[in-house]
Amino acid sequence: MTKEQLKIVFFGTPEFAVGSLRRLADGGFNIAGVVTMPDKPAGRGKHLLQSDVKRFALERGLNVLQPANLKDEAFVADLRALDADLFIVIAFRMLPEVVWAMPRLGTFNLHASLLPKYRGAAPINWAVINGETQTGVTTFFLKHEIDTGDIIQQKKIDIAPDENVGSVHDRLMELGASMVVETVEDIIAGKVATVSQDKLIAEGQSTTPAPKINKETCHISWNRPAQEVYNLIRGMSPYPAAWSVLTDDDGQQWQTKIYEARLCPAATSSPGTVSVDGKRMTVQCADAPIEIVSLQMAGKRRMGAQEFLRGLRYNGQLYFK
Repeated sequence: MTKEQLKIVFFGTPEFAVGSLRRLADGGFNIAGVVTMPDKPAGRGKHLLQSDVKRFALERGLNVLQPANLKDEAFVADLRALDADLFIVIAFRMLPEVVWAMPRLGTFNLHASLLPKYRGAAPINWAVINGETQTGVTTFFLKHEIDTGDIIQQKKIDIAPDENVGSVHDRLMELGASMVVETVEDIIAGKVATVSQDKLIAEGQSTTPAPKINKETCHISWNRPAQEVYNLIRGMSPYPAAWSVLTDDDGQQWQTKIYEARLCPAATSSPGTVSVDGKRMTVQCADAPIEIVSLQMAGKRRMGAQEFLRGLRYNGQLYFK
């Protein structure tokens, strides 16, 4: 079977999935259909917003399906009518067995971690938050339990000490796109040899979870060591962004997102205390301060610390809470 004969259905929603879909389309693979999330109302006008995957698929003239319910009989019938040989899933919802068990060559997923480590919805964020120096991408065949299937391929990258999640995301997107193509080519050639995640766990590999990020996850606790606070800021930048509430002695409060910071030498003030010298803004953590490089007050644009301080009107001492 050639790549033109192999019929693929692609499942994905965000930008991370577009990298692989683009590589498959550019490579001449036969994409019989693209499944993505329904359009969502967004903004004050509640205009319907298309997913990144849908926008790309429409640009390339691909057949798009947007089921609200993945078990809906009409959707399942439409999917079956495509008569696909292989399903590929990247950054999508959990598929029911009636869907992932459909194609004769199976369904594989691209996951942005070195499985079995960082199973879950936000593996890139948690790798940076936890101070990992290395991460990667994995392709694996789907089975009942999420992110637990047999591994097909893995590739690694190093994470720089000052790198944020946006940079890691972009590099993994490109690395993953190449590996998706390689995985499909190996499936066509019948050269796939999988490895059980259970075997890797029995050999001592960890299964650190990577749960979905929510607002509380992004809240900075200044009672934590500076390295942990610094890693949280990196792991949430540029999206969704770590945040804290800036307060002065009069009780004025400004909810503030922090995008970029630097580690500083040790100091002795109380956690959350802000030190300002007109140009620099540092905040004390449990053991040492960090310097805030760029931040954004609610309702304002992102700016450097010096510009932020010039526009801030406050009384007395500043604190982050």
